[in-house]
Amino acid sequence: MFQGSIVAIVTPMHANGSVDEESLANLVEFHIESGTHGIVAVGTTGESATLTVAEHGHVIKRMVEMANKRIPIIAGTGANSTAEAIELTQHAKSVGADGCLLVTPYYNKPTQEGLFQHFAAIAAAVDIPQILYNVPGRTAVDMSPEITARLSSIENIVGVKEATGTVERIKELLELCERGFKVLTGDDATAMESMLVGGHGDISVTANVVPAQMAKMCTAAMTHDRSKAELIEANIKDLHTDLFCESNPIPVKWALHKMGLIPEGIRLPLTPLASEHHGKVIAALKKAEAL
Repeated sequence: MFQGSIVAIVTPMHANGSVDEESLANLVEFHIESGTHGIVAVGTTGESATLTVAEHGHVIKRMVEMANKRIPIIAGTGANSTAEAIELTQHAKSVGADGCLLVTPYYNKPTQEGLFQHFAAIAAAVDIPQILYNVPGRTAVDMSPEITARLSSIENIVGVKEATGTVERIKELLELCERGFKVLTGDDATAMESMLVGGHGDISVTANVVPAQMAKMCTAAMTHDRSKAELIEANIKDLHTDLFCESNPIPVKWALHKMGLIPEGIRLPLTPLASEHHGKVIAALKKAEAL
């Protein structure tokens, strides 16, 4: 269920910052029609950090309803409080999410053993498939491959989104973790190579704007068809970098607005994309035939 091109979907907002459910429903249809293999709701790209707890739960519930089992919905339910993460994960299960994505606790910088105990406690408390999320560039803590491997033996911890951005880390996880454990990348720029060496997919920002291309590239890479994967990648690779010219999801929300798919809303402290970056994002979209 959790492999291939999994979009870390944006949360569309009106100009005043309120959530735009109509645009969200349209995005879900866009991804289903384009062949996206799964959706992460209210992750980093979905502005989880700026939604209230009530909004967080509501958006997940609505996305489960919108998808109606046609595509897996993975709910972002991580927190830097173990109790809060359990509460969010329980809610996601109660509304019918297919799985949960749990980021390593941020800011409080737990020890490696603390990370193990945190994720083990959530897994014990909520019987739902859970994917770990390691993104040290955001959280100031890097979960070691050895801790991930220990956690991979827990039945309902089914995978990891590894966003350190190195193929070597993907290889190490594939060697250490239990058989059947899904090793997903969270770095679009190295996604193709990660899958060509055995990775199981990409939780992707780029897939927001070119879902069909990302789905086809991921499928080609996972079946070790390098030539086909490289042919697709040549047209979309600029997006992997240009959609990060400012903090995610600033550029991708601006790009989707320019594509006519969402309003221009984004919440403080995030701000609209600076004008100096408009040209290169437009150029990357045109090269990828998204505009």
